[in-house]
Amino acid sequence: MRWNKAAACLLLTVASLAAPAPPAVAAEPLTEILVFSKTAGFRHGSIPAGIAAIRELGAANGFAVTATEDAGQFTPANLARYDAVVFLSTTGDVLDPAQQTAFESYVENGGGFAGVHAAADTEYDWPWYEDLVGAYFHSHPANQTATVHVEDRGNASTAHLPQNWSRYDEWYNYRTNPRSAAKVLATLDESSYSGGTMGSDHPITWCKNVGSGRAWYTGLGHTDESYAEPLFRRQLLGGIQVASGNRPADCRPESGYTPLFDGTQASLDHWRQAGPGGFTLTDGTISSQGGMGLLWYPVRTFENYSLKLDWMMPGDDNGGVFIGFPDPQGDPWKPVDLGHEIQIDATDADPSRTTGSVYSFAAPDAALRDAALNPPGAWNTYEIGVHGQRVEIWLNGVKVNDYVSNRNIANGYIGVQNDGAGLDISYRNIRVKTDGPPGVDLAHGVRGVASSVEPGSLHLAANATDGDPGTRWGSAYADPQWLRLDLGRRQAITRVRLTWEAAYAKAYQIQTSDTGRAWTTIYATTTGNGGVDDISVAGAGRFLRVLGTQRATQWGYSLIDLNVYGP
Repeated sequence: MRWNKAAACLLLTVASLAAPAPPAVAAEPLTEILVFSKTAGFRHGSIPAGIAAIRELGAANGFAVTATEDAGQFTPANLARYDAVVFLSTTGDVLDPAQQTAFESYVENGGGFAGVHAAADTEYDWPWYEDLVGAYFHSHPANQTATVHVEDRGNASTAHLPQNWSRYDEWYNYRTNPRSAAKVLATLDESSYSGGTMGSDHPITWCKNVGSGRAWYTGLGHTDESYAEPLFRRQLLGGIQVASGNRPADCRPESGYTPLFDGTQASLDHWRQAGPGGFTLTDGTISSQGGMGLLWYPVRTFENYSLKLDWMMPGDDNGGVFIGFPDPQGDPWKPVDLGHEIQIDATDADPSRTTGSVYSFAAPDAALRDAALNPPGAWNTYEIGVHGQRVEIWLNGVKVNDYVSNRNIANGYIGVQNDGAGLDISYRNIRVKTDGPPGVDLAHGVRGVASSVEPGSLHLAANATDGDPGTRWGSAYADPQWLRLDLGRRQAITRVRLTWEAAYAKAYQIQTSDTGRAWTTIYATTTGNGGVDDISVAGAGRFLRVLGTQRATQWGYSLIDLNVYGP
């Protein structure tokens, strides 16, 4: 954000700078690469087209290309000349033990590897190479058109691609899934073609860190036509840049994240705009218009979590990611005053108000930030860790900030900013991972009974306990109304969380019972304001009831989720 709030906000001070960090390593120059295409098995007819395409990419992007099938080039002295080595549809056993040792040392000490297509059909008796390439080839069906789902849209090799990319190629099945050791960038939709054997998780492009070096691989590139295809050529260029260290990339394995915005309108519908302006949705990307406002996720608050998202500014623009704030109730300045903004603005003169900063509180490590940052017009990835009052920020996989806040941010909402007209920013692929569930949800899957259901709707009581943020229980438009759960046996209850839809209760009670007839109130409020009510209680019973006595709107009571936890 640009700082233009009222004078009271100027009382914010820089409370801390990032903890000392090791010296930054600047983006590596990309001056020369080696393209290796030796085959000891099947030989792909597209190899000459691939070499020609890489030469053209080099000429257009300022790096020289040496193409060879001579394994004798794999000596320590010769490999040291190159920023990356491309295995272009190599097959079989192509290096002897001394050459393998030289290549291992090259990569482990900072060299780059880019594998294309049959690079996965290479060196089956070399365990280190299996780790490098990520997975060995298993089989393939006939060439056909399939849909590639782009999973990481911040990586230089995939950021330019549509979220779902339909193209013709030879589609490899792999012996193992590389996800546990590599960052998967794109997967195949096996329902879009025949002959896939890996199921719902079929990686086709990925990258990983190997020692001090980096490996990138794509299963695409079987056909001659691939190398004349602009989208694939740009992917290939990005892969070479990532492998060589010329472009920042987060190649750490990623698992366990839940998408909050996955590029679909259905997921965007769960978000809410506070303040002016908003966002438009195109090809899985939301782009700002007007402001200064905030798009926030009202379904639930988060604590002890890692938040990841991709962002892009086309020029000297502005935006930010907000964490740890209470329900803004339509006011985008409440998150400024009560939470924290993780800033996106590479040109602000104040180091505490620039990309990677905790806005007005903690500057990033400037050298690390500058080395990790992709320029305007290119996508970047943030990971923001919030654990209690501690905030950690990674930019494209590099930790650039570590700050302990004195604000109450441990449990709160998250959002993304649209700063104002002409201060353009885009976001995509917003996902979160918590350190673990807050306990076993005793209500999950319990089919509740309700006093009523919204007339003409399918907003049944069971929707409040199905764990799906896209469903809800809605009542008739009258007071009182209740939702009752049978937990199966008497349970100690220490926490109840209610996630309200826009129609919420101003006054309600939480009650327990052993019989379902006589009720004990363990919580009551007459000042409910919607959003998420996360309530510590002390009670016990087989039955639990939420009794609404006063609606806050003309509509009924509307609960997205009802969660019940024991000790």
